[in-house]
Amino acid sequence: MKPVANKLLIIAMMMVSINPAMSQTTNKLIEVASFGKNQPIGVAVSQATNRLFVSFPHREPFLYALTEIVNDKRKPFPDEEWNKFTPGRDGSHFVNVQDLYADNKNCLWVLDSKPMGNADSKFKLVKINLADNKVEHVYTFNDIDKSKSALNDMCIDNDKQLAYLSDPGQHALVVLDLKTGKSRVVLKDDRSTVVQPGLKLNLDGKDVVDDQGNPFVSNVNGIALTADNKYFYFRAINQTKLYRIATIYLADAALSDQELAAKVELVAETGICHGMIADNRGNIYLSNSPNHAIQYVTPDRKVHFLVKDERLSWPDSFGIGNDGFLYLSSSQLNRLPKFNNGQDKVDYPFRVYKVKLPTP
Repeated sequence: MKPVANKLLIIAMMMVSINPAMSQTTNKLIEVASFGKNQPIGVAVSQATNRLFVSFPHREPFLYALTEIVNDKRKPFPDEEWNKFTPGRDGSHFVNVQDLYADNKNCLWVLDSKPMGNADSKFKLVKINLADNKVEHVYTFNDIDKSKSALNDMCIDNDKQLAYLSDPGQHALVVLDLKTGKSRVVLKDDRSTVVQPGLKLNLDGKDVVDDQGNPFVSNVNGIALTADNKYFYFRAINQTKLYRIATIYLADAALSDQELAAKVELVAETGICHGMIADNRGNIYLSNSPNHAIQYVTPDRKVHFLVKDERLSWPDSFGIGNDGFLYLSSSQLNRLPKFNNGQDKVDYPFRVYKVKLPTP
């Protein structure tokens, strides 16, 4: 980093340190892997073996949709065949991997989705057993309106045999029954799942606006499930508030949206956020793009900074290893030509980083 940048970072850290609402750590960001011009999105780390998985959207230049990082190199996962997209064979090939989740049963879950609004929009959730790297099950969401839906992130609750997904397209959460394959849309248009009116993303000193003049807007997006599967946290990107709900209520199909909404709790004011994850001590980690930072909310609902670093541009997805580190992608989405009048402002290569978790 250049000396001027160092000075600016030091000044920024000093400004944060005097904010009574937040505390600042001195953790350092460590580069784990780089990917040239291939943009990493999903990140997951297996809880038992610390295997690192990274996914990539179907965007040129394209190599693989889902990879395992082995000896600092990408290996197609679970194999080459699943990473060869063949039209008409969507069921056994990845199309556009959106999110990854490593559960507590040594399985990797892969959310594969096409953008909403397409006539051929399709979604599938793929369960892969990491003991043998074999696909065990594929869920296809046949009961969701795919012309409106835009499934984004997911968490797996093995205790209740449910998957919880954010759906910014429908301004709602989706609860998938892993036993039957049936899903329910809940909390649609609730205050906790919609954008804050008029709130724009301002990153790198400018509003994030596409080449059609449309500001970036996303309803409920980032989500996290506590290790004990007791609480589910969620929020919109264009929103400053973090919410949660006890999963016993999400699991209760008899509750109406009005009854469910009454169970939603406001946790904290956290600012703009994309990705989220929970550790086994109940801390909720959130990206903070405007400040190029990662924050975390402790069980007492206090907000802290874990790390600040100018390389943290649109931190998008998290994984927690058994080595005491938080792994994350830096997607730099706002630096793509689409949001910069055709100019590519990405700082290549794209990278995945790790940072030490806070000590107890």
